[in-house]
Amino acid sequence: MEKLQTIQEVVTFINENHLAFLYVSQEDCSVCHALRPKLTELLKHYPKIKLREVEADKVKVISAEYLIFSAPTLLFFVDGKEYLREGKFVQFKKLTDAIEQIYSFEENKG
Repeated sequence: MEKLQTIQEVVTFINENHLAFLYVSQEDCSVCHALRPKLTELLKHYPKIKLREVEADKVKVISAEYLIFSAPTLLFFVDGKEYLREGKFVQFKKLTDAIEQIYSFEENKG
């Protein structure tokens, strides 16, 4: 998973991708490390969703900019607007259902 190194990279990523998924982690977070491969595998089923990781301890301003209080935090943006937020203890069934709903809606648009 590609990592974003600055807040400007984060903003650009969100604004330039129709479906942008941001994975906010911390280096010393065991839950973050366990969740990363599961999330990567899940999003393989949704090729139009672009996924990037940001380490909150390296890009400290991310916490204030996006009101992130714990890691991991998962943020899903549609056309630059936050549509979904999951934090800490992610329920994968709920997350999958929400992504599927958004993705199928986007697929049927137009």
